Amino acid sequence: MKHGKKYVEAAKLVDRTTFYDPAEAIALVKKAATAKFDETVEVHIRTGCDGRHAEQQVRGAVVLPNGTGKTVRVLVFAKGDKVNEAEAAGADYVGGEELIPKIQKEGWLDFDVVVATPDMMGIVGRLGKVLGPKGLMPNPKAGTVTMDVTKAVKDIKAGKIEYRLDKTNIIHVPVGKVSFTDEALQENFNALMDAIVKARPSAVKGQFLRSITLTSTMGPGVKVNVARF
Repeated sequence: MKHGKKYVEAAKLVDRTTFYDPAEAIALVKKAATAKFDETVEVHIRTGCDGRHAEQQVRGAVVLPNGTGKTVRVLVFAKGDKVNEAEAAGADYVGGEELIPKIQKEGWLDFDVVVATPDMMGIVGRLGKVLGPKGLMPNPKAGTVTMDVTKAVKDIKAGKIEYRLDKTNIIHVPVGKVSFTDEALQENFNALMDAIVKARPSAVKGQFLRSITLTSTMGPGVKVNVARF
């Protein structure tokens, strides 16, 4: 893969053989981010899990203390009193069965997170083939299937992010923007790592966290010292 001149220059700032302290890694990622837009800072964690086994799955959610820097659009599936509750909490879209054809047939996907009350999951289940592959399906473990729609919506708007293993047993999560202060990024990173360390499945033998890399959208990866976790 051929990289542009800016990337090559930025990559010179990073020593590929060094495992950096989180604070140093964050400072380097910010320094190496040269795009004209406010890049997202991402964490990529390679685990020792085997996601093919249900008991080795890692999935959950954490509220980043300083948010993600991104405006998140929330869709809530609810009925009765819960509709007003979701709207009052700040949900962008609230509805029920009438939204199914809009999503299935018209391809409407102007939302980033889907929340549903348990009594709506029968209806939402019909959207499995559309929402599932996009990682938008509500899930109790992520706190997106709940009767407490007020808390769910407010947490998401405040910077709640979901983490889960991909097919290669790696977790990819945003922890903020390059424009954030080093301290804000470090607080978000620490909150994420605390949650993931606690989410270690008991079935995993040996090393749980194999490698941690911090990067910006267009910048080079910076390796973080795993020993600390």
